[in-house]
Amino acid sequence: MGLFSFLLGHDSRRFIKRKDSDAGEAGRALEELRSSLFNELRTSEGAKRQQQRFCGPVVAMTFNFMVAVGIILGNKLVMGRVGFNYPIFLTLIHYVTAWILLAIFKAFSLLPVGPPSKTTPFSSLFALGAVMAFASGLANTSLNHNSVGFYQMAKIAVTPTIVTAEFFLFRKTISFSKVVALVVVSFGVAVATVTDLEFNAFGACVAFAWIVPSAINKILWSNLQQQGNWTALALMWKTTPVTIFFLVALMPWLDPPGVLSFKWGPTNTSAILVSALLGFLLQWSGALALGATSATSHVVLGQFKTCVILLGGYLLFGSDPGLVSIVGAILALCGMSVYTSLNLKESTEKSTNLLPSQNLPSVKPVKPKSSEDEEKPLVEDNSSAV
Repeated sequence: MGLFSFLLGHDSRRFIKRKDSDAGEAGRALEELRSSLFNELRTSEGAKRQQQRFCGPVVAMTFNFMVAVGIILGNKLVMGRVGFNYPIFLTLIHYVTAWILLAIFKAFSLLPVGPPSKTTPFSSLFALGAVMAFASGLANTSLNHNSVGFYQMAKIAVTPTIVTAEFFLFRKTISFSKVVALVVVSFGVAVATVTDLEFNAFGACVAFAWIVPSAINKILWSNLQQQGNWTALALMWKTTPVTIFFLVALMPWLDPPGVLSFKWGPTNTSAILVSALLGFLLQWSGALALGATSATSHVVLGQFKTCVILLGGYLLFGSDPGLVSIVGAILALCGMSVYTSLNLKESTEKSTNLLPSQNLPSVKPVKPKSSEDEEKPLVEDNSSAV
């Protein structure tokens, strides 16, 4: 009884009430946080702020790097071991899966709101959706007909294409030191992948036809997010139906016949669905990376992935790509390090130049007034009053 009375004493009841009040305050704080995040997603500016807050350049590029490695290996598995040799139809499955997932997000009010339609013309969204269909479809077709090494060699040409297109479209220039770093990166990747160049005539044509749509696709994704207050998911929701339409149109031209006779067993279907899920994550992570950085930086990230895969196989699994390939990969990594340091230095200088104008009000020096200057306002005021 003594112990029971102690547990029900005044101090114990006060302790329990304090715990209940703390739990109530924590619950209210979580509810306020949830409601604030929900309200942020209801406007395009708020959703853009949340994306920039949680998905900075490092997070977005790391996310894209991890997914990109998985999707290349997954697509090679699906089109090689599984025998699903229909790259355009595989890309169509990727985008249909992405559209279904986005529709689920929208049904649960998890899809960020895009900016008003008058701020972004429909022609820009339609062009992005069409270019994305060609870029993604031709990329998978190139992987189906060529080796990974030749695919990466074709990707080298995307870098000068982006630089040239951004100059003519937006008058955007880059410094000479960045040009040198990009040349070193491209030369290193070319040397690293020169031993794995397996292709045929049709695959080479597809690879070269893929270069321009890939460059324009990256430029549009980066520009619309950075200039138009679009988030990655909101832009995907608007452009995915257009991409699906063009992929359906491309299927009879680029896919071989016999897709309906494919054996859809549990193992094959599971592999294709895993590839489709990775495809959605690749599109999302790529859009985040392009919104946080630039089109050129995103291409450099893809080349970094190639070098890491090559060196990782040599260091971890004992593969022997050859001394020339190893030296080329190391040279490319050195060029990427220089390019990254130049970007960081440039962003630091921009933020330093913006701080004085944003935080410190401009104060003009006050000159001592003479007796004539003090009399002039009186005369001017009297004349204006009259």
